[in-house]
Amino acid sequence: MITYNTNLTNRAAVAAFETPYVAYIKQVNVQGRDAYAIFASDGTELAVVEDRDVAFAAALQHEYLPVSVH
Repeated sequence: MITYNTNLTNRAAVAAFETPYVAYIKQVNVQGRDAYAIFASDGTELAVVEDRDVAFAAALQHEYLPVSVH
């Protein structure tokens, strides 16, 4: 039988989402137009751009690991 330490698993999951070098990219609507917001791991909005590829490139340029959020 395989047993898991769920407390350790939960801590690992939280740590993964709180990594300071991850940027979350989310599609948003700004004044009726689609745009892409870039958020830091703590939820702080860093930027809003018009194109998804630009959002990923901006995150990478600032040494963040971009992750798409739906």
